[in-house]
Amino acid sequence: MVMRNRIVLHVDFDYFYAQCEEIRNPQLKGKPVVVCIFSDRGGDSGAVATANYTARKFGVKSGIPISFAKSRLQENLESVFLPADFDYYSDVSSSAMNIMESFADVFEYVGRDEAYLDVTDRTDVNFEQAGHIAQQLKNEIRQKLKMTCSIGVSPNKLISKIASNHKKPDGLTIIKTDQIMTFLKPLEIRVIPGIGKKTESIFKDLNCEKIEDVLKFDVFELNKKFGRKNGTYIYNAVRGIHEGQVRPRAPTIQFSKIITLKENSKNLQFLSDNLKILCEQVHSISIEKQKMFRSIGIQFVNEDLSTKTKSKMLKNPTNSIIELERISKQLLLESLSDHELMVRRLGLRISELTDVEGQSDITSYF
Repeated sequence: MVMRNRIVLHVDFDYFYAQCEEIRNPQLKGKPVVVCIFSDRGGDSGAVATANYTARKFGVKSGIPISFAKSRLQENLESVFLPADFDYYSDVSSSAMNIMESFADVFEYVGRDEAYLDVTDRTDVNFEQAGHIAQQLKNEIRQKLKMTCSIGVSPNKLISKIASNHKKPDGLTIIKTDQIMTFLKPLEIRVIPGIGKKTESIFKDLNCEKIEDVLKFDVFELNKKFGRKNGTYIYNAVRGIHEGQVRPRAPTIQFSKIITLKENSKNLQFLSDNLKILCEQVHSISIEKQKMFRSIGIQFVNEDLSTKTKSKMLKNPTNSIIELERISKQLLLESLSDHELMVRRLGLRISELTDVEGQSDITSYF
């Protein structure tokens, strides 16, 4: 069967969490902004979730300890370190996804800050028209959300994902079918999705640093080195070959349950008993959907209908009901310590969802 020619967009927001903070507080623009996940140990214990490009100039990047980031920015008095607010980021992401979906024939949600759009039908496989659509999408996101994103346009998901990262921030890179190899050859091997430090290190031992260096290996040599599945993926990827289709996938940002209590209360035992029921209900959803979670949050709707929320980000994803009950009970205790109003409704939310099976190999990025 002959595969139909397609045009695929990959949209990737620039420093998404930090951009969200700049929207909320425009005075942050131009300053080094670092969004952090603080641990329970207090102080500067924890890691950087993301940083804007001003902070990145000082060597601050996601995953490094907060203390390292502060030492690199210690001479910059305008530096801002903020705790991650994932509920707010989810709201912004939802607005962005709604905009993107309106531009697509087929829309595939990937995460809070990225998505694939198949625009084959509406462009009649015309790359010039696809470029206009990509620019219109960028303009609408800038106008409505005051955010920038980078877009890759190509015949498949693999090349579009690589292209979207090519001219960050606020980039637009269009790679036509006959330009794929010219585009790929000079790039470093690690731009291929799924190729991490371990695989890159193996290639360096083989004197391969650029994609063009890997082209000298046939598929049998790569299969012997990396296994049949991964070796075949690498062989195809460095040639720009990828047949994965854009598949409709709506965002599943969180699972939650909320109940109206039989009576207004701030009694710990009473609220704990109800919270345990919520844990069982939400956990059963995560098992049914085969999802793990990293963020747990509780919500009070008070007697005066005001709300209070408290959440915690875990170090690693889990789907353990024991962990869910333990953390939610901890959040309940912390919330009640300074809470004066009676609670009318009680809610529980899990977010930062990932598939239970995780990423088994480098081919599962699409």
